[in-house]
Amino acid sequence: MSVQEKMVLEEEDNEYDYEGLPPNFSLAANMAAGAFAGVAEHSVMYPIDLLKTRMQVMSPTPAAIYTGLGNAIATISRAEGYLSLWRGLSSVIVGAGPAHAVYFATYEVVKQQMGGNAAGHHPLAAATSGACATIASDAFMNPFDVIKQRMQVHGSVYTSLTQCARSVFRNEGLRAFYVSYPTTLAMTVPFTALQFTAYESITKFMHRRPGYDPLTHCTAGGLAGGIAAAATTPLDVIKTLLQTRGSSTDAEIRSAKGLFDAAGIIARRDGAKGFFRGMKARVVTAAPSTAICWSAYEVAKAYFIRAEEAK
Repeated sequence: MSVQEKMVLEEEDNEYDYEGLPPNFSLAANMAAGAFAGVAEHSVMYPIDLLKTRMQVMSPTPAAIYTGLGNAIATISRAEGYLSLWRGLSSVIVGAGPAHAVYFATYEVVKQQMGGNAAGHHPLAAATSGACATIASDAFMNPFDVIKQRMQVHGSVYTSLTQCARSVFRNEGLRAFYVSYPTTLAMTVPFTALQFTAYESITKFMHRRPGYDPLTHCTAGGLAGGIAAAATTPLDVIKTLLQTRGSSTDAEIRSAKGLFDAAGIIARRDGAKGFFRGMKARVVTAAPSTAICWSAYEVAKAYFIRAEEAK
């Protein structure tokens, strides 16, 4: 057999769908890739996420009323110092790594079981895999997200993750860390299903041959994240109200018990437009965050795949 024929056969043998796991790709390596992606995503875009939280909070103090992203950055930097834009980052770093490890591991395993790694386009497998991934990861991440938003709000007195966690637990009990979990799932399941479906579809449209392509993964991730973020903003506003209710001086907000209570408060006070507060900041956060997340994940995955092939 000629060298050229051998190369053709080897190329055919390696013609697995790059987005899925090759047979020798370990779960531990996949979780490591996911953890790397999660920390990279949240760390880079954290200041914009803080702005989104500030803009979504109900009944803000006069000092926390902003006219836009630029005004918010200028006001916070001037009044609280530039470093305040990173307040609460420790909660994300501690929680995001393990949560994203669970997220991507669940996604790959479920996708493989549903046949999503076979040749062709499988939007149902991608959507289902994404939904399962977010249910698993949010169960772990929700308490860290509560701590993060409590530290992000204007006037927060918390200086560390542990101080905030102890205070919330002492004053509001364990339930405070999970009161927003049903709402979080109501938002993140369709968000993730839509994001993963869009990502898989855009990736396959842009890049028809297997292999690592940074531009494709970055572009597809950004577009998918922006689309999903815009569509699920109303639920994100509700989630923010529930997760920051303990920091509010408003009795009605403090007594909100779940999704429907929070939605009713927003509708009565601000009408339909209230459900879209902070949408621009959310999209501005989600698009590059998702691009960074998928790019970092694919970089790590490509590294592990090459390492396995080199053995």
